[in-house]
Amino acid sequence: MEISECIEILSRQNDILIVSHVRPDGDTLGSSGALCSALRRMGKRAYMYKNPEITEKYLPYVAGFFPPAGFQEKYTVTVDTAEPSLFPKGFSGKPDMCIDHHPSNSRYTGNLLLGAKKSACGEIILELIKAMLGGIDKTEATLLYIAISTDTGCFQYSNTNSATFRAAAETLDGGANVHELNQRLFRKQSKARIMLEGMIFSGMSFHRNGGVAVATVTKEMMAKAGATENDCDDLASLSGRVEGAVVSVTIRENDDGGSKISVRSDPSVNSSDICAVYGGGGHAMAAGCTIDCPPEEAKGKILAAIDLIWK
Repeated sequence: MEISECIEILSRQNDILIVSHVRPDGDTLGSSGALCSALRRMGKRAYMYKNPEITEKYLPYVAGFFPPAGFQEKYTVTVDTAEPSLFPKGFSGKPDMCIDHHPSNSRYTGNLLLGAKKSACGEIILELIKAMLGGIDKTEATLLYIAISTDTGCFQYSNTNSATFRAAAETLDGGANVHELNQRLFRKQSKARIMLEGMIFSGMSFHRNGGVAVATVTKEMMAKAGATENDCDDLASLSGRVEGAVVSVTIRENDDGGSKISVRSDPSVNSSDICAVYGGGGHAMAAGCTIDCPPEEAKGKILAAIDLIWK
């Protein structure tokens, strides 16, 4: 679907619900909030699904978009959500449209606006709002800066390109307070986060002559550090800091005893192919999957998948 088709469809809808993904990050929330704001400026009744896992870091930016009691959606749009397994807790609806930037999108909706070459879903939403309304307002600028900056690691990840910087510049022109946002999103960390990082780094393991770095985050580590979900943003980037690591893996223990796997890699190895071994996917250099076993067992399985893909 092209942007013009997306606009034509949305223009005919009302009572729109916008849905972020499980364990929502800055891209899914910033993109969803900006789209919701723009639809309201068009005169639409639009709300964001009240994702129960939104952390305190992002809550102030999106709380004003939650639906009132008794709201009944008539049209549902998922944002930055590649497949149904990533629907947020408590959501049981059937989406009508998906706006996403993951090449591995499973095409679970009839209407899909896919920008597989975009570094963040926020870039797609920016183009969509400009086409709908001619430009973004200050609220949308703030939300889209959050989306773009967080999904690129403050423009440090390999998915950052010249278009990323041009999109970010448009959010500055639109009124985003970059200094304040960067302090909140990237510079300041809680004491619990610092303690958790210390345990993660001290427990890292290295494989294939240092070409693979693996970090593990268990519930016991979380409890010892006094950490909550508010302290867990972008943990997947930590193992990638190791010099010489071509593939970096972060394994996080889930409440059900399984393990959430995040894989990052250099261009020479496809992260999505590694995660696809266990039904996951994502981008070529950033992907994820879930393995239904404890972290130590999951570690052996994901290392075997790396050996299978990285010849």
